[in-house]
Parts: sequence; structure tokens; C-alpha cells
Amino acid sequence: MGAYLWAERQKLRRSNIVWLAVFATVMVAVIVFLGGQEVYDGSRNIDNAGWYMTTTQPWATFLVLPAVIALLGSYMICREDQDDTLKSLRLIPVNEIKLTAAKMMITFLFSVLIYLLLFVITFSVEAVLHFSDLSTEMVLGFLKAYFLDGFAVFLAISPIVALVSHMKKSYWLGLVITEMFSFAGLFMSMSNTVKAIYPITAVFTISGYYDASTSQVILSSISLLLCGCISVLILKSLKHSKES
Repeated sequence: MGAYLWAERQKLRRSNIVWLAVFATVMVAVIVFLGGQEVYDGSRNIDNAGWYMTTTQPWATFLVLPAVIALLGSYMICREDQDDTLKSLRLIPVNEIKLTAAKMMITFLFSVLIYLLLFVITFSVEAVLHFSDLSTEMVLGFLKAYFLDGFAVFLAISPIVALVSHMKKSYWLGLVITEMFSFAGLFMSMSNTVKAIYPITAVFTISGYYDASTSQVILSSISLLLCGCISVLILKSLKHSKES
């Protein structure tokens, strides 16, 4: 498995999708920062310690990051079919099940790292503006929340990545479907019950962004675990060569 992970990492180094994701992450941080400059009742939102790290989480998740994570995952899995390199890989031979598992593991790591990048950006700005108001407990709490956001978002969008791979369509379809899926979370969050079940809003229940009861946390956990199970079932249905 280590060789598969190394090979996929090397392939990603030659891809522009990673830089697209980094650019999207920086841009959403910039947009939220600019939005915090507006004055309400004589004060700006950005002047409140913790506001920037708090507000960036939902806007990045509802509008940007799940889509670029799904794009990368779909690209990694669909690429061999679309570039017609899978036939050559079968001559090596490779274990396609392990290859697909490696691609999903890389997607998971990418999801966590891109949210940690967003945390670093938002924390850096908060430190410049409100260093004396930031406590260790607050910073560690946000770090935990961003890490769990990355973990849970991967589970939430994994069925879309798997479905696009199963359909063998353009990997850009993964971005389009996930963007609609994520944006719908804005409306799903209006109901306490629905937001605990809908995968994208369940992310915020798990990360602690929402004040949630024990039953809501359980519902959100079940929802995200089901997403992970569905993606596994879809990926297992792909026609794989079991040669090693």
C-alpha cells in the first residue's frame, strides 16, 4: 500500500488541481475577511476575537471546499480511465483495489490538510489582530473543529466521488454535484432535525460548530458513517482486477 500512496502523491505533484484547491482556500479566507470589514453599529465583525475563525468554517464548507476536495478525489480515480492508462497499469500488474483505496486515502488526507491550511490562515489573521485575546483553550478548540471538519467533509462527499467514478464521467462532474450538494446545506440547516441528518450540516454537529444535543450528535455520526459505507459499496462494485 505504501508504494501506491507514494505513486499517487507523485502524480498529484504534477497536477494543477492541488494549486486550484489552495487558491480556492485562500480566496474564501480573503472574502470572509473583507466581509468582516463592514461596520455595524459602529464596530466591525473582524474586531471581535474568534469571529474570523468561526465564520470562515461554514462559508468555506457551504460554498467552496467540499467541491474542490471532490474534484481532486474524482480526478484521481477517473484519470486512468479517461487518459486510457489503466490498460498499461494492468500489464504491470497492479492491484486495482489497493490502487483505489490509496486514492481515497490521499483524498482523505487532502481534505484534512486543506482544512488545516484554512485554520492556519484564519489563526494567523486572528493572532495579528487579537493576540492578547486568544487563549490556548480557544485556539486548540478551533484546531480540533477544523480537523474534524476535514475528516467529516471527506465522509460526506465520499459517495459523490465514488458515484462519479462508477459512472466513469468527467471528474469535473464531481465538482458540480458536490457544489450543489454543499450549497443545499444552507437550506437544510434551517431545521434542527434535518441539519443533524444532512451530511454537509452534520459536519458542523460533529465538529462542534452547532450547539447540538446527544441525539443530534448520534444522528450526525450515523449519517456520515452511512456516507462512508455507501462509498465503499459503490467502489467495490467497480470492475477491479485482483491481481497483485
